[in-house]
Amino acid sequence: MTLPPPPAPNQEAQGWWMPGPLVLRLVLVAVLAVGLSGAVSAWLVTRASGQEAMRRVVSQQTDEVEVVARLLASKIEQSQKVLRTVAAGITPGMLESPSALEWLLQQGLPAVQFFDAIQVARDNGELRLNLRAGRLDKASNLDPAERDALRRTLVDGKPLVSELIAGRTSDARVMFTMPLHREDGTVLGVVAGALRLQSQGLLPPSMTLPTREDSRLIVFTRDGTILAHSDPTRIMGKVGDEAGLAPVYERWHAQAQPISGRGTTHMEAEHIVSLAGMPLPQWIVARVSPAQALLAPLEGAQREAWWIAAASMALCMLLAAVAMGWMAQPLAHLVHSARKMLRRDTPAGARPTITWPGAGGEVGQLVKVFKGLALQGSQEQYQRETLRGQFQAVLDNASVGIVISRNGVLEVVGRQACTMLGYSLAELQGHPARILYASDADYQRIGERVQAEFAAHGVFDGDVCFLRKDGSPVWARVQGRAVQPDEMQGGTVWILEDITAAREAQAQQAWEHAHDPLTQLYNRNAFDERLGALLAERSGRTRPSDAGGDTAGDGVVLFLDLDHFTVVNDIAGHDAGDDVLRHVARLLESQVRQIGWAARLGGDEFAVVLPGCALARGQAVAEQLRASVQAWEPSYQGRSFTLGVSIGLVVLDASLQDVPSVLYAADMACYDAKRAGRNRVETRHAGQASASGRMALGPA
Repeated sequence: MTLPPPPAPNQEAQGWWMPGPLVLRLVLVAVLAVGLSGAVSAWLVTRASGQEAMRRVVSQQTDEVEVVARLLASKIEQSQKVLRTVAAGITPGMLESPSALEWLLQQGLPAVQFFDAIQVARDNGELRLNLRAGRLDKASNLDPAERDALRRTLVDGKPLVSELIAGRTSDARVMFTMPLHREDGTVLGVVAGALRLQSQGLLPPSMTLPTREDSRLIVFTRDGTILAHSDPTRIMGKVGDEAGLAPVYERWHAQAQPISGRGTTHMEAEHIVSLAGMPLPQWIVARVSPAQALLAPLEGAQREAWWIAAASMALCMLLAAVAMGWMAQPLAHLVHSARKMLRRDTPAGARPTITWPGAGGEVGQLVKVFKGLALQGSQEQYQRETLRGQFQAVLDNASVGIVISRNGVLEVVGRQACTMLGYSLAELQGHPARILYASDADYQRIGERVQAEFAAHGVFDGDVCFLRKDGSPVWARVQGRAVQPDEMQGGTVWILEDITAAREAQAQQAWEHAHDPLTQLYNRNAFDERLGALLAERSGRTRPSDAGGDTAGDGVVLFLDLDHFTVVNDIAGHDAGDDVLRHVARLLESQVRQIGWAARLGGDEFAVVLPGCALARGQAVAEQLRASVQAWEPSYQGRSFTLGVSIGLVVLDASLQDVPSVLYAADMACYDAKRAGRNRVETRHAGQASASGRMALGPA
């Protein structure tokens, strides 16, 4: 035997060799590690800077609302001090003389000019003086809210800052009250002063001028009424209409928290909201700023930093990839040479020249090993190709299909086997045997069967169903024997004989034996066999002690008898009657296919078996079948017919042990439906009818 020539002498490879998958994965891991570390570092820096910037913004805005709240609180305290000075100048005798009291307030106490209106009342609630804008006004013109504030001060004996008051002129104002005490400490009366909401002494418009673009400074009451706003048109509006502030106010109001002078800041989706309260008047100061506007400068700086970081990471990743690729060149060259050595689709006489890299270390040791393998492989390849050609010549002229497989791979395939399976030689030879089976389960099942046969007899002889290339099944008588006796690892010889035609003939005879030729449903014999098998299986699962007990049913059986079927036969003929039976059969099959099966027992009588179906579900299915038959109105010879169906239902409980008992009970239930007026469903339990003897099908 002439062996192929040895490989050419080693030559130094030139150029750049593409690294193999392992090296590429290592390069990818290194590049990803560099990128990930850079990205994490950049993210941590930008996150820390963003958090610091946000902390500063929050701290600045919180301090701002606290300062404004303290400023407004000082204005309230100043107003109370002024009113306290007025109260100190009023003596008990002045309450008896309104003229003296008026003189004191208009001439004797200049501090009263601080207020827009002043009222003085006695301890019995009598209003002694009502000055508005320096002029005496009638007591009857006093606003009810103002009168209520005076009354509360007389009752509590404590100073008071009222809720927001809107007078007849719709000028919003706030009322301050101060009790007048006798020497013994009892309440002598009350003096009150009112300030307009937007007066210089309370909430001047200049206070709400925005310090930042799109920022809003808002003062509102506990009930959500806006007292001051950067937009004057929003004064006296509701906080619930303020973007950003509304959800914060709703949460605060729902929690019924007390008003505190300490500032707090809330981060909303698009806004930063800071709140600080004034406990005495129960007012709240809020600063609402758009988060995007506050953080825009920071985001610009962060984007620039990200671009710089991305460029740096890309450069580092490129350098890392190039360096690792350069270091992996000897290994890549070795992989390329090994692939050329292991290539099997090149004839022995035309094998390409293989060059090996000149390298030391681990790669050098691998080069020596592969050189020896290359020489050995060339020799073995030549021998295999010679033997394969000889085998193929024999196999192509065999009258039966011959296949040699090893480890689940089709190594040699004969021409007759290719014709039988519908594949070309190239599509089978060298491919897994799994492609000849419809599913992995079929392949595994046949493999277990083959293993068992070889273990018991040393050979395999049986019928196997394969899958042709076009998807059609093909049956073959298969005989298998190991190439080397008692050693399947050396390969197995299979002889295939096509028996598809014989199997199809047997299957057709079996199908015709079990099915009704008119309706294609199971016939009476097949019905008895399948129902008997179901009863036997249930009996095997039932303990002997439960046989006479009251156990749950294992399904239901329906007995169906068409109503008025003879009318169709007598008037339209037997062809029409056969068409009715075929239609009813298709209706039954389509509606119970997923949960059971149907059979024709004879004439116009059908049966439906629903294994594992509860009584209620079975009654619903029976009623659905009855309604479907009734809804169909066939027309023959120009005349329409109305059909019905009487259905008897029986539960497969433990008392029904054989097919005659079940059919008898179901037939009696159908007879009950006939007697009750036809076209209905009647249910019978096993105890309602005797199960002895075989019944005559159909109602009496």
